[in-house]
Amino acid sequence: MPGAAGHRERRIMSAQFPVARPRRLRRTPALRRMVAETRLAPADLVLPMFVKEGISEPQPVASMPGVVQHTRDSLRKAAHEAAEAGVGGLILFGIPAVKDGEGTAADDPAGIVQLALRDLKSDLGDAAVVMTDLCLDEYTDHGHCGILTAGGEIDNDATLERYASIAVAQAAAGAQVVGPSGMMDGQVGVIREALDKAGYSDVAILGYSVKYSSAYYGPFRDAAECAPQFGDRSTHQQDPANADESLREVFLDLDEGADMVMVKPAGPYLDIVRRVRDAVDVPVVAYQVSGEYAMIEAAAEKGWIDRDRTIMESLISIRRAGADLTLTYWATEVAKKLR
Repeated sequence: MPGAAGHRERRIMSAQFPVARPRRLRRTPALRRMVAETRLAPADLVLPMFVKEGISEPQPVASMPGVVQHTRDSLRKAAHEAAEAGVGGLILFGIPAVKDGEGTAADDPAGIVQLALRDLKSDLGDAAVVMTDLCLDEYTDHGHCGILTAGGEIDNDATLERYASIAVAQAAAGAQVVGPSGMMDGQVGVIREALDKAGYSDVAILGYSVKYSSAYYGPFRDAAECAPQFGDRSTHQQDPANADESLREVFLDLDEGADMVMVKPAGPYLDIVRRVRDAVDVPVVAYQVSGEYAMIEAAAEKGWIDRDRTIMESLISIRRAGADLTLTYWATEVAKKLR
């Protein structure tokens, strides 16, 4: 092959030590910055935020130092701070005061996320993209991502009807991007159809296309108060052993109308981020999840690692693997440093 032959020829003709010294371009911080192959920018970062109904003060999340469940007022302040730092987007997760088997607070126009969306739409304008998680686990009393059958299993198609209603409610309240995270078969197509019929064809869908059944979600379930009351989510989230399946999920979501696709978690699945990046021509998003955050914070608190360097290295690795955008709880902090 001409390309392969050319590549071999270049290798034969390349300089060797002592003429070739790669360390020349590593000698100073300015040189390293100039030749860096991968760069982070504030606009590449998306900040996950939790807003809880019925609290008067922000509530710290014990397993995620520095992360809180916000009131509406504290959410507005934190969102403004993130936008000022140049963070590209915010994604909202809601914790209602009352939960039930249908997750009715999820699409209530007066539900906590819908109220928060209206606040942020008024406050931020186009300063940052306002996104929403679209699922039922935060809103159901059983903690699962969908409607349950009498036997306690998730009814995929009944759940899709709920997702469609939630999508329209979030769009009406001002969401610019909805992110269906429940891993129900057909969810993107049903949501796209519902949004278009309701007149929200300009609202984008971020497909949680590759979402593994991961132990790294533990702290998030504290923050969102959504741990399942029985069983687990392995019937709909992916088996960590599988990789080819991820591309099938991605292509299904794109065929159904997804505008962007996500890999979650990020750090333990960088190989999947790269495979998805190589396979698609839409933005690829990676979620640096709560367990990744908590492990770094805990090790840093013990003095076992350099916190700031480890945070930046973790984010660079996700970007290097091919992610265009990264959801990270450090978004505001890192954006300030980058600026």
